[in-house]
Amino acid sequence: MPKEKPHLNVVFIGHVDHGKSTTIGRLLYETGAIDERTIEKLKEEARAKGKETFEFAFVMDKLKEERERGLTIDVAHRRFDTQKYMITIIDAPGHRDFVKNMITGASQADAAVLVVSAPEGVMEQTKEHAYLARILGINQIIVTINKMDATHPEYSKERFEQVKEEVVKLLKMVGYKPEQIKAIIPTSAYKGDNVAKKSNNMPWYDGPTLLEAFDLLEIPPKPTDKPLRIPIQDVYSIQGVGTVPVGRVETGVLKVGDKVVFMPPGVSGEVKSIEMHHEPIEVAEPGDNIGFNVRGVSKKDLRRGDVAGHVDNPPTVAKEFVAQIVVINHPTAIGVGYTPVIHAHTAQVACRFEELMEKKDPRTGQTVEKNPSFLKTGDIAVVKLVPTKPLVIEKVQEFPPLGRFAIRDMGRTIGAGIVLDVVPKQ
Repeated sequence: MPKEKPHLNVVFIGHVDHGKSTTIGRLLYETGAIDERTIEKLKEEARAKGKETFEFAFVMDKLKEERERGLTIDVAHRRFDTQKYMITIIDAPGHRDFVKNMITGASQADAAVLVVSAPEGVMEQTKEHAYLARILGINQIIVTINKMDATHPEYSKERFEQVKEEVVKLLKMVGYKPEQIKAIIPTSAYKGDNVAKKSNNMPWYDGPTLLEAFDLLEIPPKPTDKPLRIPIQDVYSIQGVGTVPVGRVETGVLKVGDKVVFMPPGVSGEVKSIEMHHEPIEVAEPGDNIGFNVRGVSKKDLRRGDVAGHVDNPPTVAKEFVAQIVVINHPTAIGVGYTPVIHAHTAQVACRFEELMEKKDPRTGQTVEKNPSFLKTGDIAVVKLVPTKPLVIEKVQEFPPLGRFAIRDMGRTIGAGIVLDVVPKQ
């Protein structure tokens, strides 16, 4: 077996009609992750539905449909290779799925591709997605300024420069440093310009194609030196083996023989064995999805949302916590006493807004109001939250994956946040 290339998860973000799906479809097609036959079939379907130019977008929708119906094309087709990396695409169709995928999905995105339409420029959702990416800790971003074939005149360098300036201003405003913006590329995903192949239509551009830009990304360091944290996704009781919690190691290292404690329940035991992809392993590191057999713990003691750590450094159960949040979408206003569900790692717990501490200026991060009486869509604020049942949550500074959360209510994502401080339950 040749050694696999290093692996990165990349999320595609941007306003709904700016060409994310078409860009993804084009990339998968040009890198051979989808074959000619599939594309031809989709072209015919698209034509029959009067959606000529949508065959690539169609690819993504089709994959989704076929997946839902359990047909042949599976998620693996959303992987493709660059010279340096194996890339898995996290497609972020709408807000809702996007936030959920990014916060509670097993794959934390390592980087984002922000797709902005050249004719339209920066739109509302472009801003929201840029904020989210930042608050959720995505530290590297590639921008494609798409639909360059639809500018007036077409492939207009001048229009590219205008939109590029808008985008850079936005990314700076939400807190990206220049070196975190890896490339800004003029593309036409529909025509194939600068996605996987250099475009002849834009001789004025001498930077990388989108495919080449992926190789400018860096693999984030593995937090092996931090204390162990494994949010539990499922718990199995296996005949002849015992209790087997399953989860992804977010920080630290787990070894066979370690003594672990699960919080909030506070039960502990000894790790008898660890397996990954049905193979026994001796040591598990951050990013590994594992099942581990623990002696001394029964299935009824554990549930999804609990977090395992070493007994000498147990995960923190919060009495209350202070967080910086962004209100993405609330129909009215949020006041003290509001109790939505907080989705953090694998846990979902209703938390009460105990105090609205301050409101910040999104552009500068400066405090604009102490103790505001309410928060509305678009606000960035520091708030104090009190969980209604025991919840493990950590400071984002110390344990990034356990310090980010989504705020959900009425079946939608209301906001997202990061934990600044935790008062532990005694």
